[in-house]
Amino acid sequence: MKTVGIVCEYNPFHRGHGRQLSLLREQYPEAALVCLMSGRFVQRGEPAVYAPSVRAGAALLAGADLVLELPVTVSIRSAEGFADGAVEILTRLGTEGLSFGTESPAGHREAARVLLQPELSLALRPYLDQGLSFPAARSRAAAELGADPGVLTRPNDILGVEYCKAILSQGSPMTPLPLCRPGDYHAREADRENPSATSLRERIFRGESLEGFVPHPEVYRGAVPHSLAYGERAVLARLRTMDEAAFQALPYGSEGLWRKLRRACLEEATLEGILEAAKSRRYTRTRLARMLLCAYLGITREELEAPAPYVRVLGFGPRGRALLRGRDWLQNLGKRMEHPRQAREDQWRDLYDLTAKTLPAPRARERVTVL
Repeated sequence: MKTVGIVCEYNPFHRGHGRQLSLLREQYPEAALVCLMSGRFVQRGEPAVYAPSVRAGAALLAGADLVLELPVTVSIRSAEGFADGAVEILTRLGTEGLSFGTESPAGHREAARVLLQPELSLALRPYLDQGLSFPAARSRAAAELGADPGVLTRPNDILGVEYCKAILSQGSPMTPLPLCRPGDYHAREADRENPSATSLRERIFRGESLEGFVPHPEVYRGAVPHSLAYGERAVLARLRTMDEAAFQALPYGSEGLWRKLRRACLEEATLEGILEAAKSRRYTRTRLARMLLCAYLGITREELEAPAPYVRVLGFGPRGRALLRGRDWLQNLGKRMEHPRQAREDQWRDLYDLTAKTLPAPRARERVTVL
C-alpha cells in the first residue's frame, strides 16, 4: 500500500492522533500518510480552535507526510455528507487505504451494507413518526435489519460506518482500515494518555497549558484560539439581517425547521439562547449549530451539496513532496490557482478571523490545488 488517507479535524492534534500515525507507520512503513483535515470550520458547526496552519504543523511534526485541507462545504456537513465528500476526494486523489479511529473493533462494514439496503426506509419511518431524531431512528431501524446497534450510537463508530458506506456506494477501491481508539470522546476532563479533543478545547479556553497532552506543545504556544463565543456579535449581526428567503435556503432546514430557527434568532439575545430555543427531541443541537454556521458564512443548501472542486495543500514532508511531484501537483503550488469559488473561500477566511480571541491583521490570499 503506497498511500493511506486519514480524514481528520485535529481540533486540536493530541496524543491519540499521534498514536494513530505511529501505528500506521509501523503497519505500512512504505506508505505516505495523507491527512485530509478540516480547515477553519468543523463538523460540529463551530470554528476550529486553531488555524489550519497550526494544526497541520502539529500533524507533520508527529509523522504525517502530507496535509490537505477539506473544503468548508464538506467539513460542516452531517456525518453522512462529511464522509461522502471526504471519500470522494481521497478516491479522486488515488488514495489506497482509509484509516479511521473507532470505539468498536469491528462491525462497520456490515452496518454500512445494512444502511444501503432499500428496506431501511420502511423500517425508518415508524421511528421518525414517533418524533425521534434521524440518527436515533436510523440506529433502531438498522438494528432491526441486523446491524450492530452499538456502531450506530458512538461518534467515531458512526463516522467509521459512514466512511464504509461511502466507499461501497461510490465503488471506491479504497480499503477501510479501522483502528480501535481508547478513551472517552466526550470526556470534559483531559486524560494524559487518551485525551479527548473536547477536554483539550476546554483547557485552551481556560488558558491552561497543553503540556503532557499533545506530542509537540510548542506548536500551540502563541497560537490564537477561535470560538463562536469570541465572534458572537458578528454572528448575531448576520442572523439579524437575514430575510426569510435566506433562512429558507439554509441547509438542514427541512420540515419547517428554518422557520423555528428564524423565530429564535429574532427573539433571543445570544447564540446559546437561540440554540436552546430551537432544539428539540427531533432536531439536535448539532444540526442547529450547523445551520447557524451556514447562515453566518452565507452557505446555501445547493452550495453545501455541490461536489468539492478543489483542495488546498497545507503542508508536506519529504515523502509528501515526492507524492505531490508524482501526481504533478507541485506545479500548482508556486502560483495562485483561480477558481470561481476562491472568492468565497477568502470570505470564509475573513469571517473565521472574526471568531479569534484577538483579531489578526489582513493577510495575502491563499493558493489552491485544483482537483
